[in-house]
Amino acid sequence: MKDDSRLIAFERLLQIMDDLREKCPWDMKQTNDSLRQLTIEEVYELSDAILSKNSKEIKEELGDILLHIVFYAKIGSETNDFDIESVLNSICDKLISRHPHIYGDTIADTEEAVKKNWEKLKLKEGRSSILGGVPQSLPSITKAYRIQEKAKQVGFEWENIQDVWNKVEEELDELKVATDNKDILQVEEEFGDLMFSLINYSRFLKIDPDTALEKCNRKFIFRFQYIEEKAKELNLPLEEMSLEVMDKYWNEAKLLSK
Repeated sequence: MKDDSRLIAFERLLQIMDDLREKCPWDMKQTNDSLRQLTIEEVYELSDAILSKNSKEIKEELGDILLHIVFYAKIGSETNDFDIESVLNSICDKLISRHPHIYGDTIADTEEAVKKNWEKLKLKEGRSSILGGVPQSLPSITKAYRIQEKAKQVGFEWENIQDVWNKVEEELDELKVATDNKDILQVEEEFGDLMFSLINYSRFLKIDPDTALEKCNRKFIFRFQYIEEKAKELNLPLEEMSLEVMDKYWNEAKLLSK
């Protein structure tokens, strides 16, 4: 049966983790703190694979992340704080509690209704602020998006997209004034306000701003590296290539990347 094969595969991973923790010098030395940065890197590698739409790499990176989850659970079992069983039961209990429209009699037949109910349930569980669940260590763009999404669940939201764009233009004007006044602290503040309002606008466009920016980064890298390759073909140091020639190759790269 499919279910049996999944359990067998998971049990195999747990057994391997036990072996590694007992016998491998590197694995024996690891702690939650030493694994933390490695886990972050694995998540970013999964993100890269998803953006590249590479199914083989997605599968591999999911395996790496699953290994880290099992590793943390193994460490937790050694300190008698938690184990993989309690981790699994905890998330199962949370999912059942947070989905009363599936496991109870609550009605939530749209995505927005589910999100609003989710936030209400978290407040009932003891969270003092609707924004309390936004991790402090999130990258700033993602954090801004999540803050806005959570505020939206309690009605703190612009009524229409034109109002949001008007706010973007207002913040841009304020940035220009601060720039003209050469007030660097004010420039920084207004620049932040502009970015926050643009991220808000992206939500109304139903675009993830971090994904959009990363695609832009990749596009820039491809085009710039194309210029570098052309400079090598011409045996010309890149810093000696004129901006006009660079622009020519940049436009060639644009056509290739479409």
